[in-house]
Amino acid sequence: TTLVDLKWRFSLLVFILAYAVTWLFFGLIWWFIAYCRGDLEHLEDHAWTPCVNNLNGFVSDFLFSIQTETTIGPNKRAETLVFSSHAVVSLRDDRLCLMFRVGDLRDSHIVEASIRAKLIKSKQTQEGEFIPLDQTDLSVGFETGDDRLFLVSPLIISHEIDERSPFWDVSRHQLEKDDFEIVVILEGMVEATG
Repeated sequence: TTLVDLKWRFSLLVFILAYAVTWLFFGLIWWFIAYCRGDLEHLEDHAWTPCVNNLNGFVSDFLFSIQTETTIGPNKRAETLVFSSHAVVSLRDDRLCLMFRVGDLRDSHIVEASIRAKLIKSKQTQEGEFIPLDQTDLSVGFETGDDRLFLVSPLIISHEIDERSPFWDVSRHQLEKDDFEIVVILEGMVEATG
């Protein structure tokens, strides 16, 4: 609560210092490792194998610590959201539907999750214009609220193939030959941090 009650200038300063001090600390660690191993004394020696390539002083160590921290952070989230590797077209409640599954494996679940799907494929207009990446929305329940998810267990997401669907006039054989991609976008908040 002390940080929340601070003036915005001090909150911003604490925020910036948290990153800068962390990067400086790890930059010093990388520099200390290179110094102790003797990598800094053998910069021009091509026969020498350094602990980490291209670390030739404190500035490069500092930049390496920034680059290492910023590339490692967000990758963990992708490991916890799981999408099925295959989508199926099948009957559900006497209607033809395109279905796939999505699940959240985290201990702290995503809240207020919503899902969208887009069909991306090349298109030729009636005027002869070629659009290489035409995007069409696939309805996954926006009208009924089924696009709002409660991800406590894996869910099956369904797109009804009706006269509004881009798959309405597509036969099974054409579907197997067509070149297209379906991009699924899942948005939400992490329960623990909001």
